[in-house]
Amino acid sequence: MTIGSGMLLLLLLPFCGSARAHNGDLTVRPTCKPGFSEEDYTALISQNIMEGQKLLKVKFSDCPGNNGIRFETNNLDFKVRTDGTIYAARQVQIPLKQTVFMVTAWDRQTLERWETMVRLLVGEKTQHNGHKQQKGKKNASTDFAPQPSDTLIPWRQPQNSNGLRRQKRDWVIPPINVPENSRGPFPQQLVRIRSDKDSEIHIRYSITGVGADQPPMEVFSIDPVSGRMYVTRPMDREERASYHLRAHAVDMNGNKVENPIDLYIYVIDMNDNRPEFINQVYNGSVDEGSKPGTYVMTVTANDADDSTTANGMVRYRIVTQTPQSPSQNMFTINSETGDIVTVAAGLDREKVQQYTVIVQATDMEGNLNYGLSNTATAIITVTDVNDNPPEFTASTYSGEVPENRVEVVVANLTVMDRDQPHSPNWNAVYRIISGDPSGHFTIRTDPVTNEGMVTVVKAVDYEMNRAFMLTVMVSNQAPLASGIQMSFQSTAGVTISVTDLNEAPYFPTNHKLIRLEEGVPTGTALTTFSAVDPDRFMQQAVRYSKLSDPANWLNINATNGQITTAAVLDRESVYIKNNVYEATFLAADNGIPPASGTGTLQIYLIDINDNAPELLPKEAQICEKPNLNVINITAADADIDPNVGPFVFELPSVPSAVRKNWTITRLNGDYAQLSLRIMYLEAGMYDVPIVVTDSGNPPLYNTSIIKVKVCPCDENGDCTTIGAVAAAGLGTGAIIAILICIIILLTMVLLFVVWMKRREKERHTKQLLIDPEDDVRDNILKYDEEGGGEEDQDYDLSQLQQPETMDHVLNKAPGVRRVDERPIGAEPQYPIRPVIPHPGDIGDFINEGLRAADNDPTAPPYDSLLVFDYEGSGSTAGSVSSLNSSSSGDQDYDYLNDWGPRFKKLADMYGGGEED
Repeated sequence: MTIGSGMLLLLLLPFCGSARAHNGDLTVRPTCKPGFSEEDYTALISQNIMEGQKLLKVKFSDCPGNNGIRFETNNLDFKVRTDGTIYAARQVQIPLKQTVFMVTAWDRQTLERWETMVRLLVGEKTQHNGHKQQKGKKNASTDFAPQPSDTLIPWRQPQNSNGLRRQKRDWVIPPINVPENSRGPFPQQLVRIRSDKDSEIHIRYSITGVGADQPPMEVFSIDPVSGRMYVTRPMDREERASYHLRAHAVDMNGNKVENPIDLYIYVIDMNDNRPEFINQVYNGSVDEGSKPGTYVMTVTANDADDSTTANGMVRYRIVTQTPQSPSQNMFTINSETGDIVTVAAGLDREKVQQYTVIVQATDMEGNLNYGLSNTATAIITVTDVNDNPPEFTASTYSGEVPENRVEVVVANLTVMDRDQPHSPNWNAVYRIISGDPSGHFTIRTDPVTNEGMVTVVKAVDYEMNRAFMLTVMVSNQAPLASGIQMSFQSTAGVTISVTDLNEAPYFPTNHKLIRLEEGVPTGTALTTFSAVDPDRFMQQAVRYSKLSDPANWLNINATNGQITTAAVLDRESVYIKNNVYEATFLAADNGIPPASGTGTLQIYLIDINDNAPELLPKEAQICEKPNLNVINITAADADIDPNVGPFVFELPSVPSAVRKNWTITRLNGDYAQLSLRIMYLEAGMYDVPIVVTDSGNPPLYNTSIIKVKVCPCDENGDCTTIGAVAAAGLGTGAIIAILICIIILLTMVLLFVVWMKRREKERHTKQLLIDPEDDVRDNILKYDEEGGGEEDQDYDLSQLQQPETMDHVLNKAPGVRRVDERPIGAEPQYPIRPVIPHPGDIGDFINEGLRAADNDPTAPPYDSLLVFDYEGSGSTAGSVSSLNSSSSGDQDYDYLNDWGPRFKKLADMYGGGEED
């Protein structure tokens, strides 16, 4: 936009000639080759475009004779005139910073097509002159020499003839195209920017934007004095395809001299990327027998190069196909979309189940000389279709089944199917089409072998059908493919023979119900309950017997099944439920093995009036004086209607006192009231007979006795306690007698207890005749511990304790133990004696101790040295062994010789024996 009086010049440096390098080679255009002059066109436009507004013009070079070139676009908003002018077909508002579309030229005679790309960039009000840069014109009021052809003055303010400046539209700054992967040298000059004020003042130039002062930094630089802009390193279009910079011009003080201008730099694409398949292996499938042109799958390769140029235009082709059967070209691929389709007929899964196809993707529109290529593998699976009907391996099958059996496999039907196993095209479905109208059989499919299992689902009867001739058909779960017909081998015959078995007789009517009155006499024929033997082709006899007869009322004839009564049938019996009596009978044949069947006979008993009514209640009480206290009575009858109520209650005429003292008042058909007729009746128990009659035909009556207790009553009409006792028939004398008996019984119990206490006391007295303190009979006595003597300061305390070891005692051989030994362990050979023996057992006690001492060879004698308490090593009192008994000389100890070997030494000592 022009604001200042100066102008900025942009010098464009040519980067490329008319030739293009491809893979290091130089392609020279032919002398006459139709096509667009440029591969792409760029123009700066405003965001809002009016209808019919011209945008730019594309140039198409055609050779002589190519008449009839037409242009069209792939964007409905823009159209192209025959001279190449692109204009807006309607009012358009560009939503983004740019819009891109393709312009196509095609020859109507040869149908040859050419394409170029048009890129419209949104900017200020612009005027586009194509890719050709306008040369700067000299300002009439300035003394500038003509500018070089690579200098652009974007801000020019021409003057009119009067020397006045007039505003003019800004110059269009075309994009700067920089090829990627340039080898340099770097920095490489792109353009030169200058202002027409640089002759007046010193100008400093700078650029801002992405690639200059914003990341990536310093891709572009500018000489602040000369205004030359450089690219500092090789460009990569795949990293960034375009840059938007702004050029600034300021004076030495930093004051703005010109308004900033926009610079658009586009990186020109080079073919430096191979097409890359999304997957290295693609999996697809196609039905066998598919027609040519059937879609199989799509492979896709992406090229990182510019897709609007030949560098990124990928084309596909099939390199190899394995196997090459039935043709080496079974598939083709759309070179542009990558769609693989069938191109030949003859796909047969039973012959070839899978194809491996190598697909090549090449850029440069598939030019193998200049383009880069890559390959991928397409695995095409031929899917099965039901083009092979199942066929039986045999035309007829046979089987055998016993009668009355179900869920029995009779025959196995085998089929052959060449389709894919265990798929709906292979799974067999069997159907019986004739020979089984009653539905006795079904055919189930074995999921593993695909065989048909003929199974009995409804029992067959040999007497009805001895054999079956079935016609079966087999098909698949999936319908046959179009054009495939069923084979005649898909139908077969199955012959099934039925074998006869001995069947059990059965009762045709089971349960059989008969009706008769109860009480029929014994031996009455009730009915004939006969069974039928289904084995018509066997000569067999049927015998009958009872299986269940709870009351044992019935008999059955063993040969013909006639039922007769063995007792009187009583409807009121406990074996009757809801008036019905049930009995079960058995019918057995004489086959091998024998078979039997059961039948139930139900007898409905009709009630007759054979039970007289019974009076209820049996006992009652009433006051001795008549008042509102009455007795409600009713009756119970075991019969049922109409042989029950209404009942008739009446008093008998004999004895006369009954009707004199009592009266009956009828309440309804089932109840009546019994009350006193006289004003007072002595308390007591009275048996009142009452005659009860039912309504049967003929009616039955019964004289029942009700025991009535007549007693004195209180003001509430309730019997008093004394009155109740008196009414029970006990007088005053009887009551006194009962009390006396109770007292006598208690006295006897007390005397018995006193006697027992006295006896126990006497027994204890006898036991204490000998004072336990004076009883020295071989008992172990514990004396008080008195300590040592006068010199007891050094006594051994271990002597006062229980010895640590008792081995000399425990190691004794089992035998009789002396009673004066301390018991160490349990000796079950001898029972433990009581501590205080009974005085009467003293002799036995001594004899037992003597016998134990005599029989224990390990025990020391009584006269051996026994240490009881250790009292020290010395005493000032001296020894008491010198003391002599005053009577030792007068005592005769000869009797000690009679006491046994244990007392022999003692006898020798005191009996005058001499020691050696």
